[in-house]
Amino acid sequence: MILKEKIKVVISDLDGTLLNSDHKISQYTKTVFQELHNQNYLIIVATGRHHLDAMPLVEGLGCPVYLVTSNGARIHSPEKELLFSFDIKSDDIKSILNLDIDPEITTVLFKENVWQTNKINEKLNSFQAELNYMPEIVDFDTLDDVSGIKLFFTHEKHSKLIELRDRILENHTELFSHAFSLPFCLEFMDKSVDKSVAIAKILEKENFVFEQTISFGDGYNDENMLKSSGKALVMGNAPESLKNKLSHLEVILTNDNEGVAKYIAQELLNN
Repeated sequence: MILKEKIKVVISDLDGTLLNSDHKISQYTKTVFQELHNQNYLIIVATGRHHLDAMPLVEGLGCPVYLVTSNGARIHSPEKELLFSFDIKSDDIKSILNLDIDPEITTVLFKENVWQTNKINEKLNSFQAELNYMPEIVDFDTLDDVSGIKLFFTHEKHSKLIELRDRILENHTELFSHAFSLPFCLEFMDKSVDKSVAIAKILEKENFVFEQTISFGDGYNDENMLKSSGKALVMGNAPESLKNKLSHLEVILTNDNEGVAKYIAQELLNN
């Protein structure tokens, strides 16, 4: 149980959390979040997605939302004003891209107005149902400027990404933080960037503290956010390794069973 009077801020991840397996937000979830807004809760959505991908999704909630994207490298206000941005330097990204990465691995670089990739990846594109543009296919070796918001890699074999992670971290631990947002998605951000850091900036702006927050997540890029929150819930569909690592946290229904909305309705709204 939670103390309703204490919670003033609701924080949620998108993929695997608010979104179902079809990468959509259910009508019931939208209704619950609109009621949260009506009852004056502050709402923050924090995702690894690019802001261009995430904005159409959160608009579908039908209520004002602070948006943290690229795992904390961008913050947008409910009015879509850019409040914070942080890019990785071109030379730092080149130092990773120069490692002779297996061409089977899909490489993606988030830029401000587009994301660039070395090849078409249908599974990755399936996550982008709301996108109004196609990713830009590039040869990274020919680009002079590869500065960007976030660099990530995807492959069906988790073990192949583990090998790549270990190679990168041999010489890059001082520059980058990393996380598996999904077992097939390995992400690298600047060392200073994390969802929890970005959320702290919003809380300070709105005169709240983490003890007044409740958060929901399913991935390793949610770990610090969940650890920081006053109350944190892990999705039933989260990897077993994350559930074990955060074994002190309650596990709720899966994203396909509207776990976030049902928990909020029962524990915060009493619907």
